[in-house]
Amino acid sequence: MTSDTPSSSTQPPPPTTIQSRRSIYVGGLADSITEVTLRSAMISFGPIRSIEMPRDYAKGTHKGFGFVEYEDCEDAAEAIYNMDGSELMGRVLSVSLAKPHQHKLGSHKPVWSTDEWFKEQSGGQDEEKPKEKQNAAADAAALKENAPVPSS
Repeated sequence: MTSDTPSSSTQPPPPTTIQSRRSIYVGGLADSITEVTLRSAMISFGPIRSIEMPRDYAKGTHKGFGFVEYEDCEDAAEAIYNMDGSELMGRVLSVSLAKPHQHKLGSHKPVWSTDEWFKEQSGGQDEEKPKEKQNAAADAAALKENAPVPSS
C-alpha cells in the first residue's frame, strides 16, 4: 500500500557548534595565557577541535576569556565539571557551556520604538524642522503683508 503524500527525506540542518554542546566558555584567564597554554590545560578531557581567544587589539592581548570546542559533547561536559572553579596561572576559572552572543539593550523592546533612537540616527535633523517651519510661517506672513491688493 502506497501513500499519496511524498515522503519527507529532508532532515533539519545540523546544529551549530554552540547548540551541539561541544563548545565551552572559559573565563577568568590571566593575560599570560596563550592558546597553547589553554590547549594543554584542556586537552586531558578529550580531543579539541578549535580554540578561540577574542583579542583586545587596543591592548594587544586577549580579552580574558576563550572558547574551546571539543570533538565530542561528553568531553565538553567533563571539562566543565572538572575545570569550573579550578585555578590556572593564579586565576580562578569560570567554565560553562558557551551561549550565543546576545545583545543587551536593557529591555525587550526594539531600539527604534523610542524617538531618541530616530533622533540619534538622523543626526539631530528633527530639531531643525521646527525652526524651518517657523521660518516658513514668517515668510508666508511677510508675503501676505506685502502682497498687492487687487483693485476692483
